[in-house]
Amino acid sequence: MDYFVVLAGVALLLGVGVLYVLSGVQVIGENESGLIIKKFGAPLPPGRLVALEGEAGYQAELLPPGWHFGYPFWRFKVTRVPVVVVRQGHIALVVANGGAPIPPGCILGREVACDGFQDARAFLEGGGQKGRQLAFLTAGTYRINPALFTVITPENAERFDMDVEDLEIFSVGPDKVGIVTTLDGRPIPAGDLAGVPVEGHDSFQSAQRFLDAGGCRGLQEQVLLSGSWNLNPWFVRVEQIPMTEVPIGYVGVVVSYVGREHLDVSGDEFTHGDLVERGRKGVWIEPLLPGKHPLNTRVMKVELVPTTNIVLNWAQRTEQHKYDEKLSPITVRSRDGFSFMLDVSQIIHISMKQAPRVISRVGSMQNLVDHVLQPTVANYFRNSAQQVTVLEFLSARTDRQREAYEAIRGALGAYDVECIDTLVGDIQPPAELMKTQTDRKIAEELQRTYEVQREAQVRRRELERATAVANMQPEVVRSEQMVAISEKGALAAEETAKGEAARTRLHADAEAHGLRQRAEAEAESKRLHGSAEAEATRLVGEAKAEAYRTGVAALGAQAFTAVQLATVLAQHGVKLVPEIALGQEGGGGQGLLGALMARVLQNEQKPQVLQRPVKPASGNGVENVHKQA
Repeated sequence: MDYFVVLAGVALLLGVGVLYVLSGVQVIGENESGLIIKKFGAPLPPGRLVALEGEAGYQAELLPPGWHFGYPFWRFKVTRVPVVVVRQGHIALVVANGGAPIPPGCILGREVACDGFQDARAFLEGGGQKGRQLAFLTAGTYRINPALFTVITPENAERFDMDVEDLEIFSVGPDKVGIVTTLDGRPIPAGDLAGVPVEGHDSFQSAQRFLDAGGCRGLQEQVLLSGSWNLNPWFVRVEQIPMTEVPIGYVGVVVSYVGREHLDVSGDEFTHGDLVERGRKGVWIEPLLPGKHPLNTRVMKVELVPTTNIVLNWAQRTEQHKYDEKLSPITVRSRDGFSFMLDVSQIIHISMKQAPRVISRVGSMQNLVDHVLQPTVANYFRNSAQQVTVLEFLSARTDRQREAYEAIRGALGAYDVECIDTLVGDIQPPAELMKTQTDRKIAEELQRTYEVQREAQVRRRELERATAVANMQPEVVRSEQMVAISEKGALAAEETAKGEAARTRLHADAEAHGLRQRAEAEAESKRLHGSAEAEATRLVGEAKAEAYRTGVAALGAQAFTAVQLATVLAQHGVKLVPEIALGQEGGGGQGLLGALMARVLQNEQKPQVLQRPVKPASGNGVENVHKQA
């Protein structure tokens, strides 16, 4: 019984095996595809690698996952191939091993609808071309026939001489723009620098739509903005550059070398350049305001024009903007043949609306400085200096500066540049001329100093004289008082004499009866005698007073007083030089002891002088004072 069961099982297994082999069952896994190779059949047409009509060879369709019947081993060979997986953040490139040839002038196979290269039949029947493809695979899983397509992924990039970075999604950083160069398309028309923008290609992510719209190969006018882009590295190359920044205080004048046809909009009055609308070839009439702008600097230029005041120095110093870096002090020649240098500062202003006109006329700010301001300012001062001498130029510097401002303002106005001010700085006249002027000035200052010193000496002398006079005022007052005393003394003596005469006359009258004749004679005699003495005394006093006033008027109060004092001292034997001099012990002098001895001996030898009363009514008051002294 068991034996028959075993035989039945073996027979069943053999039947199943024979049925499996005869039915050609193929089991395909979940992450696999079945590549079918037909061993027998009609031969493939020349140049074709994949069979579309059941020919022998690789078949266009793949077996999906699951069980498949009808592929016996003697007729078919089924090879299991893995699915293609493209990771996030990457793309995969495709090379078609079969298809129509790529037309001359093209380097990439055109894109056809083939479900991301998963439908080989649709690719071939739709006119797919052999070689590198414009279309590429984005992130996902694909079942692609490896007999018809070679897929380049980051995992096998090195085998195809590519870098993994080439298969990454391209990212344009913030504050940057991408300059695009396409590697396929029609040639750029003659005279154009870059391909004109075309619509519908989704920022170069759809290469086929770009070509269908007439896009040109080479440098593109259109740029890529910040973001991530699925780009075929066989189709485009992207260079990242910073966005064009216009700082505060500037405007950007765009000079475009690409764009629509040139059409001047500057007007008939502007005959020195052309201005165009934004997007056309030429100088844009609307400048860029401060900020960041996504411009393609490979096909256009942005000239920054300051809208604040610009200071330009014809001197050894240079401003931060560096426009005056090549400027130097201006050498001029005066009317009298002297050469000298002068520093000049020119302040200009360009308004926002006039900036495009200025750039259209001169090309750049540096050209404005080198080709307009430099010759205008330098030639004006050279011409101006030849009309005057060096000294006249120095002395009339303010006038020269004002005239320069008026002349330069008119010249710059023709270039749509506003002249704010013209300033004349340091003037370096000839050294030999300035030496003579310096010497002359020093001499003048010395002469003035001497005059001031002389005046000071005169004032000092007057001061000293006034001081001496002030110091002598006590003596003058004393002398005046002594004169007054003398006059009063003379008057007192006169009155005394009159009193005596009256008294004598009254006494004589009392004795008149007895001795009338004698008394009258005696009284008359005494009266006459008293009158004579009074008159004499009065005349002597008046004479002395007159003599004193005359002496004061002739010699001065102080000198005359000194003379009178010396006379009085001489009359009374008073010596002005002392007879006894004190000196140091052991020297030529006498010393203190010797002086005392000499004084004692002098007193012993001095005769006794009797004091006599001073007669108040006789002589000058000054003499009486001296005698009393």
